[in-house]
Amino acid sequence: MRETAQSGPHSLKTQYHIVWVTRYRRKILVEGVAVYLRMKLWEVQKYYSDRHFTEIGIDKDHVHVHMVILPKYSVSFVVETMKKNTSRRLRKKFRFLDKVYWDCGGI
Repeated sequence: MRETAQSGPHSLKTQYHIVWVTRYRRKILVEGVAVYLRMKLWEVQKYYSDRHFTEIGIDKDHVHVHMVILPKYSVSFVVETMKKNTSRRLRKKFRFLDKVYWDCGGI
């Protein structure tokens, strides 16, 4: 995670580069799943307008996100919210993910 600060006249915003990997580094983020994940990440931004994505990159086994977060939120809380919302929707749409992970614990 890399951090840089941006400030305006009355506020401070912090930009982060966040990377997370799929469970067991399995290569499950194939073309269709990656497109759907990207769409869901942008939807998360609609619901949480105080978090702004500047760039999203998805590989077969990990996700890169550049985002601006207000200092009042912890990074772990923001990442937890993103992963929780996207994981639930991915598992609902792509049923093969439950079979890929033997304990059905998610991504």
